Amino acid sequence: MNRFGHIDLRVNDLERDLPFYEKLLPELGFTRTFHSANWKVFAADGELPSAAYFAITEDREHRPNANLIGFWAQDREEVDRLAKLIVEIGGAVNDGPRLFPISPTYYAVYFEDPCGNKYELLHRLN
Repeated sequence: MNRFGHIDLRVNDLERDLPFYEKLLPELGFTRTFHSANWKVFAADGELPSAAYFAITEDREHRPNANLIGFWAQDREEVDRLAKLIVEIGGAVNDGPRLFPISPTYYAVYFEDPCGNKYELLHRLN
């Protein structure tokens, strides 16, 4: 059972960062939106509150750190395709996409949103 519930993410400039997430999150399966004045919520399939969701709010004092959020990819081609998209929509690729020595099939890209929050998109067979 995947126990993931949701992420409450802070960015320091919502106007700058929201377009990045509006293009990336649907590609990761967060296709439904439930926005309010203070929160931009992107949900996966299923009924809230049990459906996984990704919520974003602005905190002008937010400073990115070494925390990292990882997403599964269906295959290496998806990792490659989304790595290109990340750059096109204003993110930064820090490493990859490539095989990493974590396991023989660990294929990933490490990246940041325009705010500097860190992510990984990976595919592995074992």
